[in-house]
Amino acid sequence: MTAIDLSLRPHPPLGRWLRRRLLGIPLVEVSVARRGFHCGNTSTRLRLERIGEVFLGGYHSALEEDAMEALVARLEAVEPPDRGFAYEGAAMGLALQGLLLPWRWARLREFVQGAGDPHRYMVHVGVGWAVAVLPIPVEPLLRRLDPLLRWLAVDGFGFHHGYFAPRRHLEEQKVPVRLRGYARRAFDQGLGRALWFADGGDVTLITQSISRFPEPRRADLWSGVGLACSYAGGVEDEAIHRLRAASGSGRALLAQGAAFAAKARQRAGNPAHHTDRSCTVLCGMSGDHAARVTDEALLELPPGSAEAYEAWRQRIRRRFEGEVAMG
Repeated sequence: MTAIDLSLRPHPPLGRWLRRRLLGIPLVEVSVARRGFHCGNTSTRLRLERIGEVFLGGYHSALEEDAMEALVARLEAVEPPDRGFAYEGAAMGLALQGLLLPWRWARLREFVQGAGDPHRYMVHVGVGWAVAVLPIPVEPLLRRLDPLLRWLAVDGFGFHHGYFAPRRHLEEQKVPVRLRGYARRAFDQGLGRALWFADGGDVTLITQSISRFPEPRRADLWSGVGLACSYAGGVEDEAIHRLRAASGSGRALLAQGAAFAAKARQRAGNPAHHTDRSCTVLCGMSGDHAARVTDEALLELPPGSAEAYEAWRQRIRRRFEGEVAMG
């Protein structure tokens, strides 16, 4: 038998191959069936699975590309409405490498300060995914992130746990022991986003899921649901109207989450029709107008990272209390 000559076949550099081999996540892991999520609506299922696929594409790009220009080119090739998910995944990949190999942390910093800056909201969420998968103290890492947006990293932590361990964190309602103080609330906003995926955008199931949590945790869950509904989408206007009605006193919380989604898209320059439609229903105004509300609420925030972030959220909620009441 003649030996097959492999000498002319292209081979990826060993470092890239090892990173993909050791840290890669199979595509099947983001399928609704694999996760055991409820999703009776085919179009919703396809949308939510598409988001997972784009996220993994960005994540694997960060593992495979050493040159920042090559990484950014792959992320920018994603259609604008989904591009934020690719940047989120890339941030996870860069953060994971930086936490495992400290000398590679500079690549994440370059990413955040460069091409990732317009996607700064989603990038911070992606960093939180990396924190979620590594058994490391959370607070020292948070101090390395933006003082205000660092809480979005804990949001990403919460989404990861709700998405990949729904029984423990959505059904048994466990909170990681690594999280203390205000971080537990930011975790719950991410958990609320995960509920949107786990319950497949089904308003009845989402309402039931939130009602099973202790009352003090429900506000942040509703906020997360509003953010996911507006940023990820996947449902028709009728379902958004039912979500608003089902939330009861949580309407302003849904609106606050939706406004965060609108601002993330406005800053990144990747608008989506479903985000604008969701803000019209949940906020009583267009997505651009809702994004401006988040900017106005940033003025003269109190000192302290958690205090500033929570004051920001409260101001946004108060601004929407009148809007959603009249809607």
